[in-house]
Formats: sequence, structure tokens, C-alpha cells
Amino acid sequence: MGPPAALRAGQFRLYAASMPLPLHSFLASQTDRLREVRRGEPMAEPPSMSSGDPERCAVAVANCEGDVVSAGDVGDEFTIQSISKAIAYAYVLEELGHEKVHEFVDVEPSGEAYHVISVEDSSGRPDNPMINAGALVVHSLLPGGDQDERSALVLDLFSRLAGRQLSVDETVFEEELRAGHRNLAIAHLLRAENDLPDDPHDVVAGYTRQCAIRVTAVDLAMMGATLANCGTQPVTGEQIFSPDVVRQTLSVMLTCGMYDDAGDWVSGVGIPAKSGVAGGILAVAPGSLGVAAWSPRLDGHGTSVRGRELVRQVAMKLGLHLLDGRPEPEVDWEASEMK
Repeated sequence: MGPPAALRAGQFRLYAASMPLPLHSFLASQTDRLREVRRGEPMAEPPSMSSGDPERCAVAVANCEGDVVSAGDVGDEFTIQSISKAIAYAYVLEELGHEKVHEFVDVEPSGEAYHVISVEDSSGRPDNPMINAGALVVHSLLPGGDQDERSALVLDLFSRLAGRQLSVDETVFEEELRAGHRNLAIAHLLRAENDLPDDPHDVVAGYTRQCAIRVTAVDLAMMGATLANCGTQPVTGEQIFSPDVVRQTLSVMLTCGMYDDAGDWVSGVGIPAKSGVAGGILAVAPGSLGVAAWSPRLDGHGTSVRGRELVRQVAMKLGLHLLDGRPEPEVDWEASEMK
């Protein structure tokens, strides 16, 4: 029998080959194993993002009651980067409604890299809110008269989701803003297509600051658990997003969240997810778990090599694939050997 909707991640053991295996031990063993993987390279720009130890690795699993199991370098902070796109999209959906947001950005997979300069020929809209073009439009739709107001709103929102006060990495922000020529080009194109309501320079600065918010793997797991819990933050009990907004957001994350690797992700992992070029991945098992992983080495799609494998292993062990008809693993709900 599979786990109930409110999966108590801190109180169960998995059974692998008829041998009980505490979840923390499983996560720790996978993290240790993947530290030996040397494929991929950290993001080269900005310099501050590539200056740390590339072998750091962390994973965290949070359930709908706020229990967290984690392993690896879970105390290390990194910038949220493009993972922020999913959260900002959910917020504008909550504020404006799906129909209004859909006027500015579509929900179709682009099949292209995240930073491609492109809009739909017929409408002038970006294909979806997970590529940079769509994310810039979404950021411009946030309430607030300028980047300072939008940035303050975003930081407050992300902090409420994480359950603690977050901060912006000012060094990463300044470096990325100085090098943000492609995003500025995209923003000017969108403005020319009448799809960007505000000044391109202001929007790019605000979006860049949004991406520079510092998080840990546990923070991301808690954000994922909030989405898994129909928009209610598991620890504080605050209803941040409505269930309809969560469903829409997770649908777009599933089909578009991993860019030009979305098909392989859905077939191999099978749960909604969003990656970021600092090495973070946020994944959601609707109704049960938020899963997060982080490690700086990236593949050709801009996704963490180790992080991708960590999430895949968790999804396999817990039977999270949305299209997997096989029985879920047996779970001993009374076990308590967790951290």
C-alpha cells in the first residue's frame, strides 16, 4: 500500500530488496556516490557563481506536514536563478487570473534553450513562462510600480514559501546585471511586440534580482512541499496559492520546466520540476512531497548533473512518476531513525 497524501517523510523506511532502508541513509548514500561524478562544469558566468567547490552536493525531501529529510551540504546557500520563474508565474496567476496572464505568455513547450530570443509569429507572445522571454513578461506583470517594489514583493513571497527570511546575493545580482545583454535584447524585442508592459531596463534589473535570491536545498524542498500541499505552506499553515493556481503552475513545470530536455525528464523522472543554472532543482510530487537537489556541475541543458540524478533516484525509490502504474514501495510508517 502506498503512502497517504500527507507523507510523513520523517517517519518512514523504504524497503529495497526486502531490506529496510531509512530514507536519510538512502539520501546520504546517493549523495556520497554522486560526489565522485565529475561530468559537467559549473556556470562560468558570473565569476562568483563558479568560485565555490564544484563537488558540493545536497538533497532534501519535505512532506505536506513540514517534515524534512536531507543529506549532503544542505546548509550551503546558492542563488535560486530560473527556479524562481515557476514561483513568480504562480503569483501572477493568483493576482491576475489565467486568462489575463495567457494574453501575455503562452503555455506551449518551446523545445529550445532557456535563453533563446524568440516569440510566437502570430501573437508576439513567448511560448511559455519558463524560458527567459516568458519569465521577463511574468516579472513585468507582478504588482508594483518599479523594480524596487516588485523585488521587495518577490523576496517576501519566496521567504514565506521557504518559511524563513531569505536574502539577495548582491554580488551575483550586480555581476549578472552587467552581463545581461541577451535578456535586455529579449526585453526590447518583447516591448516592440507590445508584450512587455514596462521599461525593458527596469524589468531586466528586477528579474535579475529575483534570480539572485539565496536559498538552500531545504528551502527549495519546502517551496515544493507548499506546491504539493495545494498551495498551503506546511509549517506556517499560510494558504499562499490556490489549488487551481498550483495545478496550472505544476502543469507548465511538467511540460516546460526543463526546457529542451523536458521530454527526457518526463519520461525518466515523471514529476513537475524546474532547474536553475546555479545547480538547483525543485521537483514536486503533487499531494505528497517537495524534492530538491543542488550541485554546481551542469549538463548541456543547464541542469545539475548530480541534482538530476538525485531527484531521479528519489522518484524511483518512492514511486513518484506520475505515469508509473507499478505498485509503490512498501513503507513502514512507525520507523523513526531519521534526521
